[in-house]
Amino acid sequence: MKIGIIGAGGIASILADTMVKMPDVELIGIASRSIEKAQEFAARFSIKKAYGTYEEMVKDPEIELIYIATPHSEHCKNAKLCLENGKHVLCEKSFAANYMQAKEMITLAEEKNLLITEAMWIRYMPMVETIKKVLSSGVIGEPMTLTANLCYLISKKPRLIEPELAGGALLDVGVYTLNFASLIFGDEVTDIQSSVIKTETGVDAQNSITLCYPGGKMAVLNSSLRVLSDRQGIIYGTKGFMVIENINNFETIKVYDVDRKLIESYEKPEQISGYEYQITASAQAIKNGWTECPQMPHKATLDIMKIMDELRKQWGIQYPFES
Repeated sequence: MKIGIIGAGGIASILADTMVKMPDVELIGIASRSIEKAQEFAARFSIKKAYGTYEEMVKDPEIELIYIATPHSEHCKNAKLCLENGKHVLCEKSFAANYMQAKEMITLAEEKNLLITEAMWIRYMPMVETIKKVLSSGVIGEPMTLTANLCYLISKKPRLIEPELAGGALLDVGVYTLNFASLIFGDEVTDIQSSVIKTETGVDAQNSITLCYPGGKMAVLNSSLRVLSDRQGIIYGTKGFMVIENINNFETIKVYDVDRKLIESYEKPEQISGYEYQITASAQAIKNGWTECPQMPHKATLDIMKIMDELRKQWGIQYPFES
């Protein structure tokens, strides 16, 4: 699988470093709006092609799959450019700025019979299957409540506080807490309540979200650009609970019984960075002729985009490019 990356920032660097260590894929191109930046990036990772425009990359017949690593505000435009030129797409989270953009991207991919999938890397990790296996064993009984906290000291990064770039905690880190809840409780949400603290620029600096589900289940989620959190996801059941360390890259799972005694523990397998799983899954989906990856179904992406739209509506946050 021959791959190109659009955008030469921090995430792109991690992806590039990962791909050069993967034997079954070949990173052959990097595109930036600056040819100098693209050339510097290419030299750093021994990538043979550097492009000074995105249009140049999508016209290259050698490239099959393009990873989009640009700000949220650009995902829809970049994805459509790739799809219209016959390229499969692995798009950085959050998938789009809003539901309408996400729907447009997915519809176009399906029309073109091309893969498009959200690079929500935790969805592709082996630890997801471990979590599901532990839950299905009944060791903690019926899971009824979960909490997830993901907060970083990142409020100084311009792209995260600029409304023009679809900044804010929700689309950057809150989306992980929403995906964690989705993995455990599904996407049939019956009620959404929330609170927000905004930045001076008008995007969310930190938020608290409560989601309710059928059967009396509840998820309480927190994310922030201003503080540091434990990054834990905790699932509370009728016979015990389980603690997942780092919902942004599952590290350990610890299972406790009704007496709060540790009874089981699981460690993540060795990995390059954790990003390799989504690349492998995308390559496999393309090989199978699929337009989506089973690990990150289009429906889940769209359901979570709908929730984020509703949250921003509750908070009175609209990006300048939205009508």
